[in-house]
Amino acid sequence: MKIQMVDLVGQYKKVQREIDKAILNVVHTGQFINGPEVIEFQNSLEKYTGANHVIPCANGTDALQIALMALGLRPGDEIIVPAFTYVATAEVIGLLNLVPVMVDVDYDSFNATCSNIEKGLSAKTKAIMPVHLFGQSCDMFPIMSLAKKYDLFVIEDNAQTLGAVYTFPDGTKKQAGTIGQIGCTSFFPTKNLGCYGDGGALMTEDEELFDKIRMIANHGQAQKYHHEILGCNSRLDSMQAAILNVKLKYLDNYTNARRQVAQFYTSTLNSIDEIITPQEVPYSTHVYHQYTLKIKNGKRDKFKKYLADEGIPSMIYYPLPLQKQNAFKKITRSAESLSVSNELSESVLSLPIHTELTTGELDFITTKIKNFFN
Repeated sequence: MKIQMVDLVGQYKKVQREIDKAILNVVHTGQFINGPEVIEFQNSLEKYTGANHVIPCANGTDALQIALMALGLRPGDEIIVPAFTYVATAEVIGLLNLVPVMVDVDYDSFNATCSNIEKGLSAKTKAIMPVHLFGQSCDMFPIMSLAKKYDLFVIEDNAQTLGAVYTFPDGTKKQAGTIGQIGCTSFFPTKNLGCYGDGGALMTEDEELFDKIRMIANHGQAQKYHHEILGCNSRLDSMQAAILNVKLKYLDNYTNARRQVAQFYTSTLNSIDEIITPQEVPYSTHVYHQYTLKIKNGKRDKFKKYLADEGIPSMIYYPLPLQKQNAFKKITRSAESLSVSNELSESVLSLPIHTELTTGELDFITTKIKNFFN
């Protein structure tokens, strides 16, 4: 049985006619940059997320960097970031000569909490970059309250959680990525909404930030050849936008398929003492970008090798927390011991989860897992 971590070809085949038509339309019009497909996608994503403004860009890392550039920060300013996450969030902070301040994450949700973040604050703190990891939102109400108290910006890294809905204590609902001053996302092919190359977007409610972000992403110009500020070249090309226009229509279906896979895994594996299945928080829906187990008693690496020998792929997200990465050792500050991030890096393992997994494949995977732990 050939099992894949992600089956992009299988997903494509289900919408092949629509995708092929969309790509050919771009080729026939010849408008490969800033074509009408980009505007259509911008409008569609605004409608889907409820964001006032969406600014498409070249990739998710660019989105994070542009967000920081738009805030008028100065070298040496500190930005709070979780230690257990993908490198891009902290990488862009360092590239702009800002200081990434590492905070620990919650063991159950994998996300930074308000109390974690508060431990990292100093007189130099200017912004918080919460990362909605693996498919569910951080608890944003207390984070936004903390930011308001200390007059801090909030940039949400929503690369893994597009479509997740956060519920505030008063019952109000908003999508993850639309709560802070700026939200950033990625359309890397393996994301829940992925294109066939690189792509990203920023979201904001703020008109002034919207105008500035658009200029930064387009060489700092609002009018062609008139450059008001220093910017960069970060555009979502028309072909990727055309693909995303098709796939956005199916995003909720993709999410439901992922949730069904997750429910199958959890119901089948919950009884195994040496496995901790993902915990769903009460304030956010979960879109399951990853299905990440915690393996007890130091058995993670042996278990991963066993799965590989049985033809079952798995991934470790992430084997080394950011504070231990050589790139950050000289430029970062850690707010605390980061013991949870260290523990997670030694115990997490993500199983295959995608829209094309069959019941037969899931039975095979879970049977092999149970055999290992019995």
